[in-house]
Amino acid sequence: MSAPTVAVQSEGVRVSLARARIATIVQGVLRAERARSALVSVTFLPSRRMAALNAKHLAHRGPTDVISFGFRDAAGATIGDIYICPEVARANARAFGRPVREELVRVVVHGTLHVLGHDHPEGEARLTSPMWRRQERYVRRWLRA
Repeated sequence: MSAPTVAVQSEGVRVSLARARIATIVQGVLRAERARSALVSVTFLPSRRMAALNAKHLAHRGPTDVISFGFRDAAGATIGDIYICPEVARANARAFGRPVREELVRVVVHGTLHVLGHDHPEGEARLTSPMWRRQERYVRRWLRA
């Protein structure tokens, strides 16, 4: 299997993880989840742009930490886009008493799992869902690496 192709860009926001590290995390999750081939983009957005995406695609008000879109093409390749708002991730890190880099790893992993088709319930139930447990295993793995 060839390495999944991952592109990382930032639209005028500061991200405290190196682009290469972000790409490595996405590639690692894709490989661990046995994605045969994949093309994934990760884009970091300011809160105003994230709020617009959230309203347009999910009919929710305000910015969120991560939004993902994914599908498999006719050949079975995973194709996806992950949008992350570092401002919301920083606020969540503060609210949960976590380091910002840990929270950024978490949203990168979370977005990648959504691209692969994993989902979770809304509200508090998401914290005990199979997707959340899988996500936290990957977060621990990448924080140790």
